[in-house]
Amino acid sequence: MKATYHKYILHFKQPSGTSRGVLTDKETWFLVLEENGKKGIGECGILRGLSADDRPDYEEKLQWVCDNIHLGAEKLWEELMEFPSIQFGVEMAFLSLQSENPFVLLPSKFTSGAASIAINGLVWMGDEAFMKRQIEEKIEQGFRCIKMKIGAIDFEKEKALLRFIRQNFDAETMEIRVDANGAFFENEALDKINQITGFQIHSIEQPIQKNKTDMMSVLCKNTQLPIALDEELIGVFSLADKEALLQKVRPQYIILKPSFIGGFRGTSEWIALAEKYQIGWWITSALESNIGLNAIAQFTYLQNNPMPQGLGTGALYTNNFESPLQVAQGQLWYRNELEWAFDLDQL
Repeated sequence: MKATYHKYILHFKQPSGTSRGVLTDKETWFLVLEENGKKGIGECGILRGLSADDRPDYEEKLQWVCDNIHLGAEKLWEELMEFPSIQFGVEMAFLSLQSENPFVLLPSKFTSGAASIAINGLVWMGDEAFMKRQIEEKIEQGFRCIKMKIGAIDFEKEKALLRFIRQNFDAETMEIRVDANGAFFENEALDKINQITGFQIHSIEQPIQKNKTDMMSVLCKNTQLPIALDEELIGVFSLADKEALLQKVRPQYIILKPSFIGGFRGTSEWIALAEKYQIGWWITSALESNIGLNAIAQFTYLQNNPMPQGLGTGALYTNNFESPLQVAQGQLWYRNELEWAFDLDQL
């Protein structure tokens, strides 16, 4: 078996704002396996400044994987504990190589086109007019769940946007999730959360910075608005540490990004623990190309979670790869009549 890796820079169609700054480009890496005339591909999706494996030796570790590909998927996963995005890329690449179709990793009613996945519509940060325009577009597109990033503009304006949604759609018609990306200061977090509780918000993601687990535990215990951990899960590698985190914080939800938490195996560990402690969960992509998104969607469908998931079609980028993934009326579909615009022989 031969393995190679390839860097690829995704370019945003327009700068995309979060509380941590504005994104214009996204770095990703493809792992390609070749054996007996077949090829398989996996994506190692990393977000600089956020991923646990944003390290100077990242590319060196990719080369190590290629040099040791004979170890196999399971052994490599265990050796890559501190490189969750590479764990995911390895899992994906081996499944791709072993599949009849390199892009159908986990066959199901979803990949046959017979079933879809409910997803949320993402509203990016920006000025009030820009965010309002996005909200209106998502509503027109038939979404029944909107995820709105907050924490970058004036809080009163963000509340006005939430008020705008609720004046037009009640909680039965439109579910609202908000994501603070750790933007709230500890001394103001509970007050701000309480201020938006009246808008019948489904949940708030990561209200304060990660690693403030004492305060996060207090918030989860005292808030009327369910809290979802997101960044808090990044860098928690062992099963024992994962369980200790959930026991201490007792969040209402956790959000699972396979590229950040060790791929399918890492995600499955978190799901098992969440269900043990009666914690809700959903899966979301982390700005991967359509290669990684496709794998995440196929895995997500098999988890049988009816909640809207954080998936899409990678339409943020100018140079993504056309794929059978399509969004219609707030649902993600795999349209088999559409073909991949990605040639494995080019890598």
